[in-house]
Amino acid sequence: MNDDLGGFVERELQTPCPPAARAFAEALARESGARAALFYGSILRTGDLDGVLDFYLLGDADRRIGWRGWVARRLWPDVAYREMEIGGRTLRAKIAAMPLATFGKAAANGYLDTTIWTRFVQPCALAWTADEASAAAVKAAVRAASETAGRYAAALGPESGAAGDYWQALFRHTYAAELRVEKPGHEREIIGFDPARWRELLPLAWRSAGVAFETSGGELCPQLSEAERRRLRQAWGRRARIGKFLNVARLIKAASTFDGAARYAAWKIARHTGVVVPVTPWRERHPILAAPGAAWRIWRGRNSATAGAAFSDAEADHPEAR
Repeated sequence: MNDDLGGFVERELQTPCPPAARAFAEALARESGARAALFYGSILRTGDLDGVLDFYLLGDADRRIGWRGWVARRLWPDVAYREMEIGGRTLRAKIAAMPLATFGKAAANGYLDTTIWTRFVQPCALAWTADEASAAAVKAAVRAASETAGRYAAALGPESGAAGDYWQALFRHTYAAELRVEKPGHEREIIGFDPARWRELLPLAWRSAGVAFETSGGELCPQLSEAERRRLRQAWGRRARIGKFLNVARLIKAASTFDGAARYAAWKIARHTGVVVPVTPWRERHPILAAPGAAWRIWRGRNSATAGAAFSDAEADHPEAR
């Protein structure tokens, strides 16, 4: 077991990635001028490249002018969907991009937004980095995310309990603060993927964050003063009040800035319904306006499939078909 949070974070960031995923991350990072690419999500755990890979591209400060630049600097990250052929197979990725400095400040609880430290207290791998300085900045940010999450877990969790109890309390609060539809108990699934990881992380995060605690019989008890607990809960309250507003604002932004939204939607529709929605140039430019037509195609495709299946069943049951 690591006795230092920095060692824990460095070990996780060095988690092996599938070579094709690493190549995809590097290609995206070099194309965009990013300084680092983080790989996270379920495919990091399963290695199943048939799904959509999740990458965070971290770069320099956004210097775009006009309304897009103004919005991007306040409602990060920018999101996009890309497909790329690597090693003879088509890989798909959902990409979030933001400045590395902003990422670090968000991870260290420097904004009211909770999404960065909540996401990156969970497992992630450094798929590509431009240089050692960038790698060090990413490591510092992911470490800060663990410290931030650990502090809030201590304040929002039980007076004493197992490590998983604190993490589950934290994720329940973050889901409630964000505009997310998660099935009940999803926080238990997150911890359940690797309970030993979360048991190891919590005391490391508390020590690094300066949260004193006692252990007894496998349970942890953070030693927060009443003033400190009240301060953290008040800070959380401010974040909880603005969380849904930020999510709505990001959805509005994504409606006009999500690069590749039509292709992403078409892939999801085909994967989940079997209905192919052609991606035309008009649908690429106007994914929101194209949505009703896509919905009609899905409805028609499903009804045609149902009718076809019924016809086949009737034909098979007809005496002349035997």
